Amino acid sequence: MTDKLINNLIHNEGAMHITQIFTKENIDICFVGGCLRNIFIGIQSYDIDFAINCRPEDTVKVLQKHNIKFEDYGRKYGSIIANINNKKFEITSLREDFNQKGRDTEVKFTNDWLKDALRRDFTLNALYLTPSGQLYDYFNGQNDLANHQIRFIGDIEHRIQEDYIRIFRFYRFLGCFKDLKIINGYESVLCKYIPKIKLYINNDVMRIEILKMLKNPYKKNSLRDFHNPPLKNDLIKKIKEWWIEDNYVLGIEKCMNKVDKCFI
Repeated sequence: MTDKLINNLIHNEGAMHITQIFTKENIDICFVGGCLRNIFIGIQSYDIDFAINCRPEDTVKVLQKHNIKFEDYGRKYGSIIANINNKKFEITSLREDFNQKGRDTEVKFTNDWLKDALRRDFTLNALYLTPSGQLYDYFNGQNDLANHQIRFIGDIEHRIQEDYIRIFRFYRFLGCFKDLKIINGYESVLCKYIPKIKLYINNDVMRIEILKMLKNPYKKNSLRDFHNPPLKNDLIKKIKEWWIEDNYVLGIEKCMNKVDKCFI
C-alpha cells in the first residue's frame, strides 16, 4: 500500500510538472511534510508540499519562466504557492527559524536539509522524498509513525514555547491513529503550557485548529482525556472555558457543539 501511495504522489500530474521544471534548473526539490506523513499512515494525500534548495525569489523566477501562476504572500517565510490546474502546491525554501516566541519567528534561508528538518515540529513531519523516490528520514519518524506516537524534535518545552500552535498540532495528529500512545513525560508538559495558549493564539485560530481535529479518522483521540476516554482532555476543557468567558458564540455553537457530539 505504501509503495502504491508513494508512486501516486510522485506521478501526480501537477507535482510531476513542478519537480521536472526545477530539476531541469538543477535545483533540488523534495516532497515533504503531511503528504508523506499521510502515506505512512495509509491515507491518500491531496495536499502536496515541497521543500526546495533555493531562495524564494529563485522559486518565483522558475515559475514565471514556465508560465505557472503563483501566490507569494508567504515569501517572507520562503513559501510560494504554485497553482496548476486549480490545484495549489506549497513550495518552501530550506530555512532555519530563530528568535521564535509564541507564534512569531524570524527566518534565515539555508542550503542545509538537516537544518530545515530541525526547525520542523515532529519527527513524522521531517520526512523528505526526492522525485526519484529516495526517502530521507532525519529523526526516525517512520518508527514513530509505526508506533502510533507523536514525538517532538528536540526538547518539548522549548519547542512549545517557540510556537504554541504546536500544542494543537500534537493533539490533532493523535487523531490519525486508532490507539492513543503518549510518550512518557509529555502529558505533564502539555498540561503546564495549555493555560498559556490564550496569550498567543486567538479564538478564531483555536476554532480552526479544533475543526481540523474533527476531520481525523480517529477524531475522538484528539479530544479525549488520555486516561479516561469518556471525558474531554485538558485542552478542550480549557478552550471551552475561555469561549464561555468571552461569549465566543461562533466557537461554542459551530465548533464545540461538534466536539460534544463525539462524546454522546
